[in-house]
Amino acid sequence: MTVFRRLEIPDVVEISPPRFGDDRGFFSEVWKRSALEAEGIDIEWVQDNQSMSAEVGTVRGLHYQTPPYAQAKLVRVLHGSLYDVAVDIRPGSPTYGQWVGIELSAEKWNQLFIPVGFAHGFMTTAPDTEVIYKVSAPWSAEHERAILWSDPDLGIDWPALREAPILSGKDKDAPSFAEHQPVFEFRSNS
Repeated sequence: MTVFRRLEIPDVVEISPPRFGDDRGFFSEVWKRSALEAEGIDIEWVQDNQSMSAEVGTVRGLHYQTPPYAQAKLVRVLHGSLYDVAVDIRPGSPTYGQWVGIELSAEKWNQLFIPVGFAHGFMTTAPDTEVIYKVSAPWSAEHERAILWSDPDLGIDWPALREAPILSGKDKDAPSFAEHQPVFEFRSNS
């Protein structure tokens, strides 16, 4: 049975599907619509993306897309490990400007669901880390935004590194949380 664990920001959910193994290998239902729907996660996924980061300490993020191309994500590690972070960027939310993070790894076999209204990023903690993730909207260069991964106002507790992190130019030059332009609305479920 798939295990769902809501993090400190309850809209962000760690998902751990069962894995059944024997001397031949293993089998797992890594994504099952009915299991997610039963947990209140009813998303129409439109695309799967895959990335590989060769070096430990590669940072990708914090990224999000604006409406109408805002994306929910379901992130899973195929090889290696990373520290995955979601930042609430919905003004009016009781957790606005707060973040949650967990380790995702091929060994742990866990996934992270990140809903629309969150910036997302990760730092690799193993070499040759491969990630696959479902998204609820296609990529749009015009709607893509970023927030500085190391913004001290967010205070994300990234893993310690011996070397400087590896970043794209876009991520090095991303605006701070205070400088980003809010585009999402918080809608309470109560």
